[in-house]
Amino acid sequence: MKKNIAIIGTGYVGLVTGTCLAELGNKVVCVDINKNRIENLKKGFVPFYEPDLKDLIKKNIKSKRLFFETNLALTIPQSEIIFITVGTPSLENGAANLSYIEKAAEDVGKNLKKYAVVVVKSTVPPKTCQKIKGIIKKYSHKPFDLVSNPEFLREGSAVLDFMKPDRIIIGAESKKAEKIMKELYSALKSPLVYTNFESSEMIKYASNAFLATKISFINEIANVCEIVGADVEEIAKGMGLDPRIGSQFLKAGLGYGGSCFPKDVRALHQSAGTNGYSFCLLKSVIEVNNNQRKLVIEKMEKMLGGLKDKIIAVWGLAFKANTDDIRESASVEIIELLLGMGAKVKAYDPIANKNAKKTLSEKIIFCDNSYKAIAGSDVLLIATDWDEFKKADFLKVKKLLKHPNIIDGKNIYNPAKMKKMGFNYISIGR
Repeated sequence: MKKNIAIIGTGYVGLVTGTCLAELGNKVVCVDINKNRIENLKKGFVPFYEPDLKDLIKKNIKSKRLFFETNLALTIPQSEIIFITVGTPSLENGAANLSYIEKAAEDVGKNLKKYAVVVVKSTVPPKTCQKIKGIIKKYSHKPFDLVSNPEFLREGSAVLDFMKPDRIIIGAESKKAEKIMKELYSALKSPLVYTNFESSEMIKYASNAFLATKISFINEIANVCEIVGADVEEIAKGMGLDPRIGSQFLKAGLGYGGSCFPKDVRALHQSAGTNGYSFCLLKSVIEVNNNQRKLVIEKMEKMLGGLKDKIIAVWGLAFKANTDDIRESASVEIIELLLGMGAKVKAYDPIANKNAKKTLSEKIIFCDNSYKAIAGSDVLLIATDWDEFKKADFLKVKKLLKHPNIIDGKNIYNPAKMKKMGFNYISIGR
C-alpha cells in the first residue's frame, strides 16, 4: 500500500530518501525552509552531486510522485509518515547539535492533525528519540508513533544503498508503527531489524565508529609497514580474506573524512563521556586520523627539504571520489596545513572545485584540469582516488612537473612502475 509521506529537510539524507521513496510509488513531499533550494529542486536542480539522483528527481516530479514545499502547515496534516532528516552537525565539544531536530519536532507537533508515524532518520545519540517524543507531545494531543530508522547511505552510491540496503533498522515502541514501516519497505529485499529507540540509535553510531576504527587501524599498520619494509596493500589483502575481518575499509591513506564518520565518532565519544564512560578506543581512533594528515606533510617536507614557497599541486578536494562533499576532507585539511607552513597550492577536482572555493577561494589557485595544476609544481599530492587520476598520462605529468615528485595519498599507482619511469614516488605504507 502506497503512503503519503513528508520529508523534513532536503539535505543529503532527506533528498535521497524522499526521491527513492517516490520511486517506490509513494507520494512524497520534501519540505525545507530554504526557498531558493525548493524552487531549484522543483526545476530539477540538485544542490549537490550524487550519481543517478538528478535523473530520479526529474522522473518522479514528472510522474507526480515527488513534490517540494516550504510550508509544513500544508504538508504535515496530510501525511501518514513524516521523516525528520535534518542535520545534526558537531558542536565545539564534539557533541551532536540537536537544535535542528528539536525544532523539526516542535513543528511536527504544532501541525499534526491526525495519527501519523514520525520517523527520525537523522543520526542522533541514544536517548534522543525519547526527547523528540516528549517535544511532539508537548505541542500536540493527536496520536502518533515515533520510530528510529537510521540511514546507511554512502555518498557516491546513496541511491543504490537505499534501493538495495544491507539491513533496515526499525526502532519502535508499538506494533502498529512496526507494521506501517514494514509495509513502507516491503519492496526492498532486506533484513528488517526491530529494536527499541536506544538500540536503533546506537546501531548507527556503532557501525560508523567501527568502520572508522578499521580505517585508523590500517593506517597505523601502514605506518609500521614503512618502518619494517612490509607492503600494506598486501597486508590488507591477506587480512581481508578472513571472513571475520572482511576487506572493506582496509584501505590505507589519508584517513577518514566527510559528513558522517568524523562527527559520528566524536559524538559517540562525547556521548559516552557524558554518560560516565571513557571510550579510550575512540579517542585513539580520532587521534590517529588527525595524525595521518600530519604524516603526509612530514613526508612532503622531507622530500622537498622544506615547504616555504614550494608549489604543491593537489589532485582531489572531495573527501572521496564520486561526490562533491568537502566536509572534513583530508585534502582540505592538508592544504590548510601547507598554507600555514608557507607553501603555495594549486588544486583540481573534477566535481568539488565549486564547493572548495567557498572555503579556500582566496588562499589557493584553482585549476580547471589536472595538468594545469601540476605545471611548474614541485610535487604532486594525490588526495582523492578519482578514476581520472588513475588514468593519468605519466609522460605528460613528468614533463609538466618542475621535479618528478609524487606523494600518493590514496595508493592508486604501482610503486615499481613509477620508479621505473623516473618518479620520486612515495605512497602510504608501501
